[in-house]
Amino acid sequence: MWPHRADGSSGLLRSAILIALGTALLTLSAKVNLPLPYVPMTLQTLVVLMIGAAYGWRLGSATIIAYLAEGAIGLPVFAGPVGGLAPLVGPTAGYLFGFVAAAFVTGWLAERGWDRSVVWLFAAMALGHILILATGFGWLAFGVKLGVEKAWLVGVAPFIAGSLVKNALGAALVPAIRQIVDRRG
Repeated sequence: MWPHRADGSSGLLRSAILIALGTALLTLSAKVNLPLPYVPMTLQTLVVLMIGAAYGWRLGSATIIAYLAEGAIGLPVFAGPVGGLAPLVGPTAGYLFGFVAAAFVTGWLAERGWDRSVVWLFAAMALGHILILATGFGWLAFGVKLGVEKAWLVGVAPFIAGSLVKNALGAALVPAIRQIVDRRG
């Protein structure tokens, strides 16, 4: 456990370290990608949902917002060697902003015990994936103006199977990581 000081600085230090670790993991997960025509398939959604489940809704959401801010100021944190505002207004924007909602919901559900069962954690992560895909779809269909059919074909359909695999992986990893950390802590 972290030592606690009366002024709360140890909590701020812990949060800062966890946010830095989370944004670093998100950056690494963005670099593992399969390029597709509009939106690359990455491991980011797995990491986003695991951060939400492990950190809770407040710190999880803050971590994702910090990640987006790092990208906005030009750090190459997004898929490919990309940073800057272009990914935040281009075809990937809906997914990136959906990350915040997904971490929030997954974290909120985890704080209510959904992370104590692999089945319930899978369901919480599935809701997170639905939010990410829905915001990505909405942005592609109406923001990028691809239309509903094309947005579905390029922005949702290719990601469904991968989302299910990532849900299963995340639902298995979070409790395993927690068990390792609990043994050491």
